[in-house]
Amino acid sequence: MSNDRHNDVIVRLTALIGDLQRGGSKLHEGLGELVHRAAQHVPGAQYAGMTVVSRTKGISTAAATSVYASLLDEIQQRHQEGPCAWAAVRHHTVHIDDLENDKRWPRYRRDALTKTPVRSVLAFEVFVDSDVMGALNFYAERPRAFDQDSMELGVIFATHIALAWSIFRRTDEFRSALASRDIIGQAKGILMERFQVDAVAAFELLTRLSQESNSKLLAVAQKIIDTKGTDYTGG
Repeated sequence: MSNDRHNDVIVRLTALIGDLQRGGSKLHEGLGELVHRAAQHVPGAQYAGMTVVSRTKGISTAAATSVYASLLDEIQQRHQEGPCAWAAVRHHTVHIDDLENDKRWPRYRRDALTKTPVRSVLAFEVFVDSDVMGALNFYAERPRAFDQDSMELGVIFATHIALAWSIFRRTDEFRSALASRDIIGQAKGILMERFQVDAVAAFELLTRLSQESNSKLLAVAQKIIDTKGTDYTGG
């Protein structure tokens, strides 16, 4: 694969990530679009998926272009082994030419051969982010589907999806923070009106209600909004 084609893919991916961010795409939406593009452009790939491995929640699928990609993650979760989880946790690229002959993950291999037509697998580490690790995976039904071009383009997509994960996650966290601030602000306004107190006193009351009910501050604030404060103020 020529450097010009490499550069063209990089430019297009960078532009796509920017468009998705400006368009307000959320994390799962942005990842879904990028994984779909990856499946279209990596030579030999019929399906693609993104595996997420959490130290607390196990193995799951963040995005997939086929039910087979999700099913293979379910098999990895069931047996706690497999090439995609290995790529994520061990920070390696995994290339399986033919599942019929690969002996590294026997329980995964048995179920994958029984329940899917997949024979070739190519998995790249994407990121390590506190509790979670990820891998970008490509699948094909024929053996030896992936070549050097597949490897090179897979690395490019994995690198850009890692960047997109960081961008979309920060954007989602910012949106969540804004929404939480608005909910708390509305609840404070209701308490200020009912008790004729200032914003500081209303927030102190909100905090006390949270502690006394052993509930999260945001949950108490939402309940005050839903009930117009009657559950807490007797109005």
